[in-house]
Amino acid sequence: MSATSVASHGARTAEEIVRAHRERLFPWVKPYYGKPLVLSQGDGVWVRDVGGTEYLDFFAGILTTSIGHCHPAVTARVYEQMGRLGHTSTLYVTEPQIEVAERLVELAPVGLSRAAFTNSGTEAIETAIVAACVYTGRSEVVALRHAYSGRSILATNITAHAGWRPLESLVPGIKHARAPYAYRSPLGPDAPEEEQTEFFIQDLVEVIETTTTGRPAALIAEAIQGVGGFIVPTRGYLARAAEVVRSCGGLFICDEVQSGFGRTGRHWFGCQHDDVTPDIMVLAKGIANGFPVGATLARADVADAWTSLSISTYGGNPVSMAAAAATLEVMVQEDVPQRSEVRGLQVREALEELHGTYDWIGDVRGRGLMQAMEIVRDRTDRKPDPTRTRALLEAARAGGLLLGSGGLHGHVVRIGPSMLISEAETAEALARLKRACAAADR
Repeated sequence: MSATSVASHGARTAEEIVRAHRERLFPWVKPYYGKPLVLSQGDGVWVRDVGGTEYLDFFAGILTTSIGHCHPAVTARVYEQMGRLGHTSTLYVTEPQIEVAERLVELAPVGLSRAAFTNSGTEAIETAIVAACVYTGRSEVVALRHAYSGRSILATNITAHAGWRPLESLVPGIKHARAPYAYRSPLGPDAPEEEQTEFFIQDLVEVIETTTTGRPAALIAEAIQGVGGFIVPTRGYLARAAEVVRSCGGLFICDEVQSGFGRTGRHWFGCQHDDVTPDIMVLAKGIANGFPVGATLARADVADAWTSLSISTYGGNPVSMAAAAATLEVMVQEDVPQRSEVRGLQVREALEELHGTYDWIGDVRGRGLMQAMEIVRDRTDRKPDPTRTRALLEAARAGGLLLGSGGLHGHVVRIGPSMLISEAETAEALARLKRACAAADR
């Protein structure tokens, strides 16, 4: 193909780009909206499409542009690194990789002292599972229903959403316990939280005792289930679940891909709300403000058990590490856990007001700047309503606001903007959300 047969950068219309997307990409690459949005620029919490229309990004690329689009500190550090050294692979040592590893160990719960870098959350999950199996000499893994772990064969088998599993189970030894999902609990959404926690823990125990050998290598759980619809575990669940798997000789793996780095407010990591330290922790998304970085942290003895050869060609790439180092530095300087706590309260107050206005908002939940509304047909039967959810996202887009969706049936609205969003920008986003809800109510 000659160079002239491909349109030059920036020369195509939105319609031409979308048409080429449909013709050239795998069909599983599915963008939001009936008419896909083609973005071309970003600055902070604002993005523009190729036609020049501006939107307030209240989802941050699935909670990934953690300190805002094109943050100047990240951009400057990446440019500097690109001019010095672009790639080496893990066969060589670079200072940016060590800088990020040291920062992560400093921020993480005490005891997680070793890091392994990859390119995504999926790869970080793979690393965590292999590390747990090697350390314990076992192969069974317990996960939770409504979990999402990525797109590899192993990760899709850990995932517990039919829509995200393209094949029947191909990995033996993976079992799923009930997620601590209070709103959809068999006890009813209004049952006392302590009773809910006890119910879900007993289910976990039963799953281990009846569907495994009783000797699982690990339990893997998200601190807050992301794709599942920002499902916040009932109080005490994570700590007790860790005790259960450890009593069987297994490890507790906490997935902080979406909930990590101050996102949940007050603490640096979601598991700290339950005062539990994982044996292995999985990180990605917001760690580098959009650059491809996955990280797996582990206890030294767990990491040291893995003695066979392995490599990640792009893991710890100097440019991606430079982005991560700059992002983490800004996070510390800006005290993002505190910022998320304050702005999260602002968002939650507005969501609670909407919950009081519309009967089709069944549940409002979340922590910090990880908030959600579960959309139902009626609060009495609590049946998921993905149709209204899509209508709400379309109405928000029409009003210049970008939201996310999730949940088993695509019926949960997810909110997770940059943690540096200002009070005024948050207020503007919430005003646009209010108008979108009014439009979706018609």
